[in-house]
Amino acid sequence: MRRWQTWFFGRWVQLLFWVVVIGAGWMLVQSRAGGPRLWWPFEPARPPLQLVEAPPTSGPPSGWTAVAKATMPAVVNIASAKTVRGLEGTSAPFFSDPFFRFFFAPEPAPQRERSLGSGVILTREGYVLTNNHVVDGAQDIRVTLNDRRELKARLIGADPKTDLAVLKLPGSGYSVLPVGDSSRVEVAEVVLAIGNPFGLAQTVTMGIVSAVGRANVGIADYEDFIQTDAAINPGNSGGALVSAGGALIGINTAIFTQSGGYMGIGFAVPINMARQVMDQLVTRGRLNRGYLGVAVQDVTPAITRGLGLSVEGGILVSDVTPGGPAAQAGLQRGDVITSIDGKPVTDVGHFRNLVARTVPSTRVQLTILRNGRQQTAEVVIGEAPERARPVAAAAPARSRAELPGVAVTDVTPEVAQRLGLPPAVQGAVVTRVASGGPAAEAGLRPGDVIQEVNRQPVRSARDFARAVEQAGDRDVVALVNRGGTTAYVVIERTA
Repeated sequence: MRRWQTWFFGRWVQLLFWVVVIGAGWMLVQSRAGGPRLWWPFEPARPPLQLVEAPPTSGPPSGWTAVAKATMPAVVNIASAKTVRGLEGTSAPFFSDPFFRFFFAPEPAPQRERSLGSGVILTREGYVLTNNHVVDGAQDIRVTLNDRRELKARLIGADPKTDLAVLKLPGSGYSVLPVGDSSRVEVAEVVLAIGNPFGLAQTVTMGIVSAVGRANVGIADYEDFIQTDAAINPGNSGGALVSAGGALIGINTAIFTQSGGYMGIGFAVPINMARQVMDQLVTRGRLNRGYLGVAVQDVTPAITRGLGLSVEGGILVSDVTPGGPAAQAGLQRGDVITSIDGKPVTDVGHFRNLVARTVPSTRVQLTILRNGRQQTAEVVIGEAPERARPVAAAAPARSRAELPGVAVTDVTPEVAQRLGLPPAVQGAVVTRVASGGPAAEAGLRPGDVIQEVNRQPVRSARDFARAVEQAGDRDVVALVNRGGTTAYVVIERTA
């Protein structure tokens, strides 16, 4: 026993023993950490975990982010307020009864109405372009800039017929948005809409140009809208529609909606039209539009058949203002205008805009079709009177049913006076139209004065009956005078 102890506690045996113990303990610890590592003193250390990090940017990134950053400082938030008269306390139950409201309701008390919208700074002197409906009737206009400064703006001028207005900010040195050329905008081009929808400042949405040259939408008198599916909501009015190059191509104006919010269709006034309005409002204080003195309507297939026209396109002259530029040039009711200065005329909206943009006293050449023959007429564009409003008859409704009974009588001086017409007006006045028939669907109604049927003059009820009988199964194209304005109405009788 003593011999074994002497051997076990010997120097070399103890050294070997502790080496084995320490090695076994190390292997046990490492096995819990992921497996035994016999040669641990000779293994290299593991490198630390490395994540892929984005390199620091030395400038603005490329793409739409750069476009938005460059344009947002020039788009502002507009808050306007006006005082209106209202009833104080009308929500009380006592005043909900009409009797008590009539005798005891309090005097109307002034109330404040507020409106929110957007605008675009176009000059370093602080001229801002926005929509007329954003500031219409406003007594106080506040503009909030991109850096959150709030300034009081002054209304320079407004044009309800294009729904545009110009404001002036105090001072100068403002960030501006460069102006593009809206005539070069193409369908499916990607655009940004920048504004303040629902008061949410500096909101940017993206979409494409859905259509160009939208007219007869019913938003303004003069329409040539850029249609887009970029999200536009209340508060975006007056904001910027921006191209991929960062240029202003339109002023966001309105949306088509059945819910009150965005439904994928928005409209912007093209900047080429807007800048002309802005230039005149700033330099002259009012608009100086061209004036021709005609009422026109689109040439539909029904009108083409009914009048026996041999032309595609063009617009039909339904009335000529006595003494106006068109009358002086010899234009007549029933003429079809096919071109102006060599440019084809395709619809009422674009023709009206082209005339309005023409400087008064300019001579233009119209190509017209009269009685199947083409001829030209030189017209000196006049200046539109202050109350002049572009007139275009609505497109006639169509029907393939038989012509229902339409009761007419002669136009006497007494009837003309009752209808607000000049005493010399002749024709057959409509006294009854069969409900639901083609004449009613075409827009004919009691009080209308029929002055022509298929180009034949109608001076009495007998003339009307004779012209309808001669028409046989052909469509009836009637020239209708309603309140002093004439337009053609087509009642289709054939398939």
